[in-house]
Amino acid sequence: MYLATTGRPDAPPAPSGVRRRVPGTVLALGAVSLVTDVSSEMVTAVLPLYLVLGLGLSPLQFGLLDGLSTGATALVRLLGGATADRGGRHKQVGGLGYALSACSRLGLLLAGGATGWIATAIAADRLGKGVRTAPRDALITLNSPPEDLGRAFGTHRAMDTTGALLGPLAAFALLWATADAYDTVFAVSFSVGAFGVLLWVLLVPGRRRADEKAPAVPAGPRARGRFRGGLPGRSPGGLFDGLLGGLRSPGYRRIVVCAGILGAATIGDAFLYLLLQRRLAFDATWFPFLPLGAAAVYLLLAVPAGRLADRIGRRAPLLYGHGALLLAYGLLLAPLPDPVALLGVLLLLGVFYAATDGVLMALAGPFLTEGRQASGLAVVQTAQALARLGAAVAFGAVWTASGPETALVAALLALTAALCCAARLLPTTPSEPSERSD
Repeated sequence: MYLATTGRPDAPPAPSGVRRRVPGTVLALGAVSLVTDVSSEMVTAVLPLYLVLGLGLSPLQFGLLDGLSTGATALVRLLGGATADRGGRHKQVGGLGYALSACSRLGLLLAGGATGWIATAIAADRLGKGVRTAPRDALITLNSPPEDLGRAFGTHRAMDTTGALLGPLAAFALLWATADAYDTVFAVSFSVGAFGVLLWVLLVPGRRRADEKAPAVPAGPRARGRFRGGLPGRSPGGLFDGLLGGLRSPGYRRIVVCAGILGAATIGDAFLYLLLQRRLAFDATWFPFLPLGAAAVYLLLAVPAGRLADRIGRRAPLLYGHGALLLAYGLLLAPLPDPVALLGVLLLLGVFYAATDGVLMALAGPFLTEGRQASGLAVVQTAQALARLGAAVAFGAVWTASGPETALVAALLALTAALCCAARLLPTTPSEPSERSD
């Protein structure tokens, strides 16, 4: 059944005047993500260049490869989230995901130029990310008071993005020092990823004792419309109770739908960077620097955006962030000087991530009860991932058939329509008592 309490899931209660520290577990998770992102972004920064300009893949082939490898994580996200919730195995399941992603770098190193093996290695990396993301975000939710979730996720994402800044710099330095030896990038990336796994084992606490389940800080009122207990006839620890039970909450259901709608109109960063490289026609050696601009803006704004979301509600920043992405699409189409287009797109892309990435998880978290966080967040992430799979394939197909300008116009129109739908569907207040369901 639904238990109605005071408060709202997308805004905190009145501030108490006491400024709390970011929990130590959140900082430990941020440190692991920082190191892991150095590893992953070293590869991400050069992979479009390697595949499209190095191996000669078409935009459609790249879109299929990128989209399918992302979509392949859907079932794994759900299974990873549900398994992590069952018995509180968040650390074990998350660690498996980090280890799988680290090992995928060896796959790229051994693949040579074989597209099939490269696709397998990319899929392994995405599967690892799919396995670890929900347990990691659940640990953030479990160790943070509900009214500070935006700040906690913002702090974690800022540390994560620090790694995203350092990764492309390391990739560029290695390519410059080794005369474009991509194998060296993949080897160093594996070593850094393995260090991230070691940090996870040493720094992230395991399953908490029963008397330590609640954070050691005063928690605000719990949100109305949250699902309590398992499904009828099932034990509270059933593997898929969190997946199915959470969807019975009207507010949470709307969040899942909106994550899918907005994801279907979001083209991947790699496509945006390829479009910028095509428009500016700069030397391919500078390609790994493109993610740095967006990552720098994200790093600067992640914590302020999280705090703002805690203060004014998490719905508005999520919508405005996608509005920034819409403007980025428009800049790529506008007849502006190239430096203006470059700086504008990178700035807006950073604003988009700062206002949406952690904020979406913070918005969904209060709708989920203890023991359902990983599986509930996995559903949101899966809806977004599957939608982005379709967006990547569709954008690559339209680009190949009709050119990049036509594909961008289609993406701009799709995102406009998605924003209109999300503005109507995203919850602003929890379910009223009259909406309870047994």
